[in-house]
Amino acid sequence: MDLTSLIGIASGLLLIVSAIVLGGEVHNFYSVPGMMIVFGGTMAATLLTFQLRDVLAAFKGAFFVFARQKQDPNDMISTMLKLCSISRRKGLVGLSDVKTQSPFLKRACNLIADASDEEMIRSTLRTEIDSMKMRHFIVQDVFRRMAMYAPAFGLLGTLIGLIQMLSDLQDPSTIGQGMSVALLTTFYGSMLSTMVFLPISGKLRSRTLVEVINLEIIFEGAISILQDNNSLSVYEKLSSFIPAAMRKPMKGLKG
Repeated sequence: MDLTSLIGIASGLLLIVSAIVLGGEVHNFYSVPGMMIVFGGTMAATLLTFQLRDVLAAFKGAFFVFARQKQDPNDMISTMLKLCSISRRKGLVGLSDVKTQSPFLKRACNLIADASDEEMIRSTLRTEIDSMKMRHFIVQDVFRRMAMYAPAFGLLGTLIGLIQMLSDLQDPSTIGQGMSVALLTTFYGSMLSTMVFLPISGKLRSRTLVEVINLEIIFEGAISILQDNNSLSVYEKLSSFIPAAMRKPMKGLKG
């Protein structure tokens, strides 16, 4: 589990709830009509913008933000060095027996083992990386759009509340309460946007960047294995993807 994501959203919500509790009555921040307008309106607009499978994929991706730790690129370099060692001992055909949970890495191993030419391997793996970027962009865009829709529907709910309040001014004592209820929808929309949708979108984007780096390491590692199959050459080329301060020495990776 990614504790930083969980701690971030939990601490933010805790601070907001604490401010509400310390500042007055909690029930003043509860409005069923306001929730219906903001939550329902945001979901309706999102479903109108995207296909259902894209929305479901976005929520599945958001779950993975909390459920999975991001993979260290150093670990991927270590994996490629192991593949280099296997190919030197057993030949390139030996890579076909490699067991891995990464479909991309397995495909790269199969392409090398099948004696595919370098241009085909480059084209195939590059296409897959670009396709992954597009899929992830759609997932991120779902939450970016929801972050736009939520405040807009919050403002819409406020306008609805003001219209209802101004249409019944016979009792001035109800104006304050009516204004409070009207403003709650703006509060809901802003909180959802800034505390939920935008952070999740940003987190998904950062995860995508890390995943792209790992795929690029596999891509360049596969080409390096095909070209010269030298462990030092593979390490030097792949370590360039990682900042110098975060790189692990080759000896440590092979161990």
